[in-house]
Amino acid sequence: RQVSVNVEKGARAIADEGLVHVVLENLLQNAWKYTSKMSAAEIGFGFTEEPSGPVFFVHDNGAGFNPQYADRLFKPFQRLHSQSEFPGTGIGLATAYRIITRHGGRIWAKGKVNAGADFYFTLPYVAEP
Repeated sequence: RQVSVNVEKGARAIADEGLVHVVLENLLQNAWKYTSKMSAAEIGFGFTEEPSGPVFFVHDNGAGFNPQYADRLFKPFQRLHSQSEFPGTGIGLATAYRIITRHGGRIWAKGKVNAGADFYFTLPYVAEP
């Protein structure tokens, strides 16, 4: 596959390293999976500085999803694509949701059918000294 991956440096948060690893693994695996049919896939991780602290994101230019059903994404076993089209268990995003909310953050997504998806999340933050 031809995949362009961009990882922005400098992201910082206070969180359980192992659990945040699970969140990023789920989000990045989804980006990989849902770009599998793209001839020139793009996946990115980064963050933006907001007044309340950084907002982290994982972006892809893959299958996307109907924004009308965005509220279902983070519920267990609620899949927006068929198992035959994109295999999976339907628990990855629910797991990410539980981890982020347990840390006092929030997670949400934006997407369009056949136009990719953006998953955003917040975590507590400590600025550089």
